[in-house]
Amino acid sequence: MRMNVSAGPAGVDLRPLSARSVVLSLLLGTHPPRLPVKDLLRLVEPFGVGGSALRAALSRMTAAGDLRRTDDAVYGLSDRLLARQRRQDEAVRPRTRSWHGDWEMLVVTATGRGPAERAELRTRLTRLRLAELREGVWLRPANLARQLPGDVLDLTEPCTARPSRPAPELAAQLWPLTAWADTARALLAHEAEARRAPDRLTLFAAAVRHLLTDPVLPPQLLPDTWPGDALRTAYASYRAELGDAAG
Repeated sequence: MRMNVSAGPAGVDLRPLSARSVVLSLLLGTHPPRLPVKDLLRLVEPFGVGGSALRAALSRMTAAGDLRRTDDAVYGLSDRLLARQRRQDEAVRPRTRSWHGDWEMLVVTATGRGPAERAELRTRLTRLRLAELREGVWLRPANLARQLPGDVLDLTEPCTARPSRPAPELAAQLWPLTAWADTARALLAHEAEARRAPDRLTLFAAAVRHLLTDPVLPPQLLPDTWPGDALRTAYASYRAELGDAAG
């Protein structure tokens, strides 16, 4: 199975999901993220995953530390993937506050780190919805209701800034807003056509990945007809479908 969504330069290639990806998608969308084998067998069948493929995937995922198995054959997410579920939950329901023009700024102060450590910090800061203005200087509008992790603060100096450049212009430089919106609209257009269970799971796996990259900017910094909320609503509805099926 292969689906393609085309929206000009923001075309989305939706690849079919492996048995591992199907299991992860189901567990990441389930609260609490634990399911017995008998329920997993029932849930993966519409996605073209048979019993032997499921058991092989569960064995590999447990050995790799993706899943934990209890004595009564219930599989749940590992701590690492629980953190991923929390990020996905936050992507669907980001906690925001009123914005009054201030920007968060983090200046990287740690020295003597190797390439792998620097790359890991860049990934952490990007996941925190910060954008790099120049090497070692990261910022975003101060509209998120959150506390930065202590290990990130150990490596950076947090500041509050008021850039002189117009905020919409700066936001457009820091984030590819037009491309993000085009991709979101392509996903929403395909959602209206996707009916088969494998198609919908593949589509919404791509949707949640895309939501994780939404900068969650104040409305006054976004282009007109920003599709972020519409994509969140569509994904939340689909996750409720999965929850009902799992229940």
